Amino acid sequence: QTAGQSGEQELESLVLKLSVLKDFLSSIEKKALKALQEMSSATPAIAPQPLSRKAKSIPVQTFEVKLDITLGDLTKIGKSQKYTLSVDVEGGKLVVLKKQKDSQEDWNTFTHDKIRQLIKSQRVQNKLGIVFEK
Repeated sequence: QTAGQSGEQELESLVLKLSVLKDFLSSIEKKALKALQEMSSATPAIAPQPLSRKAKSIPVQTFEVKLDITLGDLTKIGKSQKYTLSVDVEGGKLVVLKKQKDSQEDWNTFTHDKIRQLIKSQRVQNKLGIVFEK
């Protein structure tokens, strides 16, 4: 019987903790809602500022590049091909575009969160390594 009683006590304790947690979450939710309402009611008072010269948007940059192939990929590609690399800083995207025969295009888009590292070559000035996630 003592095992049954301790089980009931644990269950009561758990129910009590869940109840306290529920009340706590409810109060946080009310505070967050109140803060949002205060922010939204204060926003119209602030006139939208025209874009200053410093806040210019960054245009998409496009570069003609050659893909540097590692030895393992040589059999797949054969020779180096020209690609177009587009960098959209504000959109956080990097697009690698390859023109194919019959005016078809093949492209890969990489978002900023997939790019792990950019490595500038110290030996070759115009060489850049890009390390992607996976």
